[in-house]
Amino acid sequence: MPDQTRTDTGKSAAALLVECLAIQGCERIFTVPGESFLAVLDALPERPEIDVVTCRQEGGVAYMACADGTMTGRPGVAFVTRGPGATNASIGVHVAHQDSQPMILFVGDVARGMQGREGFQEVDFPAFFGPICKWAARIDDPARIPEYVARAYAVAINGRPGPVVLALPEDMLVEDVPSTLEPRPFVDRVAQAACPDAMQALFGLIADAASPVAIIGGAGWNAKARHYFQQFAERIGLPVATAFRRQDAISPACPVYAGNLGYGPNPKLLERVRQADLVIAVGARLGEATTDGYEVPALEHPGQILVHIHPDPEELGRVYRTDLALCCSMDEFAESAALWADDGIIPFDAGGEAHREWLEWATPAPADAAMDLAACVAAMREALPDDTIICNGAGNFAGWWHRYWRYKAFPGQLAPTCGAMGYGVPAAVAASLRFPDRAVVAVAGDGDFLMNGQELATAAQYGANLIVVVVDNGAYGTIRMHQEREYPGRVSATALANPDFAMLGAAYGAWSAKVETTAEFIAALEEAKHRKGLRLIHAKTDLEWIAASGATISGLRARANATAA
Repeated sequence: MPDQTRTDTGKSAAALLVECLAIQGCERIFTVPGESFLAVLDALPERPEIDVVTCRQEGGVAYMACADGTMTGRPGVAFVTRGPGATNASIGVHVAHQDSQPMILFVGDVARGMQGREGFQEVDFPAFFGPICKWAARIDDPARIPEYVARAYAVAINGRPGPVVLALPEDMLVEDVPSTLEPRPFVDRVAQAACPDAMQALFGLIADAASPVAIIGGAGWNAKARHYFQQFAERIGLPVATAFRRQDAISPACPVYAGNLGYGPNPKLLERVRQADLVIAVGARLGEATTDGYEVPALEHPGQILVHIHPDPEELGRVYRTDLALCCSMDEFAESAALWADDGIIPFDAGGEAHREWLEWATPAPADAAMDLAACVAAMREALPDDTIICNGAGNFAGWWHRYWRYKAFPGQLAPTCGAMGYGVPAAVAASLRFPDRAVVAVAGDGDFLMNGQELATAAQYGANLIVVVVDNGAYGTIRMHQEREYPGRVSATALANPDFAMLGAAYGAWSAKVETTAEFIAALEEAKHRKGLRLIHAKTDLEWIAASGATISGLRARANATAA
């Protein structure tokens, strides 16, 4: 380990790094401490405006930083150590990349003289992270720290937002730098106005359309974009669907909101997108989940015109044939659309019709299950405030909230579009710390919870105020669903023997309850909402009721067997 003793009157590189973060408005750092960046840990107390949140595993660190960036629009900041620390954190980097969310991961690295020898926990971090982030680099010269930090912020927030990874050799961090070396100024997102000619062309296409539809939410979406796009869409009666897990991109009360695309969407919404003669994608990358495997709309979309509006030119025309491309900020576009003269457009009736179809789809019907998750979500809507933030990882359990919850607030949904498990609890911790006066709920499946449930210790340590709902059906339910479709009755590797999650929550200091019926869930929720701090509801459910779409295990098996016969 390099000598930590400084010998002149300058400041350490680590102190300069922390100073640069403070200048960029960094308010919180998520970390699991490591010996490779001890100098940074030593410098942080000199900057009390930066909170340090000590987590339990680097996957939780990166998830929290990703969620924090999602909520603020500024990069969430994480520090982890080399080797296992960095590779554990890579899952959160991948989420930030596919979700288009700003984040900066700093990785303590081996000393510069040790590089290339496969030293203790050595990894070539630029090579390792390069494919899953916007920029990965190593800071070898401490004098360039202000340059690298400013560039990291600029890269993370501009164009398509995303993660940046910077490796910090431990010997570099303890070097002295001149006291005159200063951070670069605050880096703000570059405003990208919509091209007036392209806007004119867009409004001409809308005026000529018979059945248009918009798909919104994604890169750079913010409260301003939500406000103005909603005004624009309501004025012309444009049906608006949200991309996968972007349901807070528009108010559910908006009279033209048509529901969400992704896994288990309203079949009527899918048909509406199929039959649309004009598809306007705003912010969405039109990824696999949103488009039902690049089928709705189709890649070449014969008979349809596709307008794609995105802040990054590299996304425009990258996958889909695009008929009109606009490269601009989402909020700048939305404001222009809301203020644009549209005298040639006769308002569409389709927006109201699409909204009524969504309301019908998103209203629970009675079910025979002892614990009816649709009714439980409806009860949550009645019990919890409108600005509640719902956080979830991956699994069929999330579909009940995607279908029946009303994402009224912005931000109001923290959920990984890349389908990573274990995200919900860390995201909820980050949300509770960012918005301590708002209700925060982590919804997790049993398999999902056990991937990062240890971050309840972090929640308890920092007094996070949140509710955790663990949906326990004793299986990796999504994979079991696919098994029954492809190999009916041949169950392998999906059954789970779980702990008593209520007792586990209590061990972390949570108020907890175990429930097995809808009535018990509603009673537990009523008690939980009147308490503060960490609360956990262990909801035991029947695996038979596998998906919010209405699919059941027995039904999937019967259909698969009938097809095989």
